[in-house]
Amino acid sequence: MTFDTPDDTETPPAHDAIDAAATAGPEGTLPEEDSRPAEADVIGVRRGMFGVTGTGDTSGYGRLVRPVTLPGGTPAPYGGYFDELVAALHAALAATGARSDAALEKVIVFRGELTLHVRREHLPTVARALRDDPALRFELCLGVDGVHYPEDSGRELHAVYHLMSITHNRRLRVEVSAPDADPHIPSLYEVYPTTDWHERETYDFFGIRFDGHPSLTRITMPDDWRGHPQRKDYPLGGIPVEYKGARIPPPDERRAYS
Repeated sequence: MTFDTPDDTETPPAHDAIDAAATAGPEGTLPEEDSRPAEADVIGVRRGMFGVTGTGDTSGYGRLVRPVTLPGGTPAPYGGYFDELVAALHAALAATGARSDAALEKVIVFRGELTLHVRREHLPTVARALRDDPALRFELCLGVDGVHYPEDSGRELHAVYHLMSITHNRRLRVEVSAPDADPHIPSLYEVYPTTDWHERETYDFFGIRFDGHPSLTRITMPDDWRGHPQRKDYPLGGIPVEYKGARIPPPDERRAYS
């Protein structure tokens, strides 16, 4: 034996066990092989590093071509408490007379996190079930995010609600989509009053109109601002900032340094 040769070559390094625990699913349960996400949904193709074409791309990655993908639906079993949670939601919806297959588009388990894709017309019903059912008890909405996928035809705008169960110490995401031509999603203000400012911010930056919100006005941008700055088709500069007397040139007109 030499100093650089271990006695037992069959024993895996200690860090392997640590890595397995760190990457385990909910409650430390490793997901089964058949619970991995299905084939990803390809919604477009991205060219270049930053989406800039022509002389504005100085990154050196102008010829980079890669698909834009979203995680596909995950078949059951999901692993850990996710199966119990989804089964409880199905039971809660059935008790209200709602059909789970009509309310839920798909269930996604990705990187150890659970996301429920809900059809927008069923969002208040699903939210009340998640909040009120004793087996679920998601009492707190932590925030609302907006996402814009210009190439995802018919579902360009997404609103993502982050929910937490203080009773059961569990988390999940509820995601809803709407077309750019009809950017309406029911407000969850009546179910989760904490979404008041969050939905206003999402409306301000993405233009999603939350029907039923008591005061859906801009919260960051000036009231007379045109457009919604966090959309991916919003111009990257070149917009006159009148109240500061400045103008940011678009990327293809900025000075290039070599």
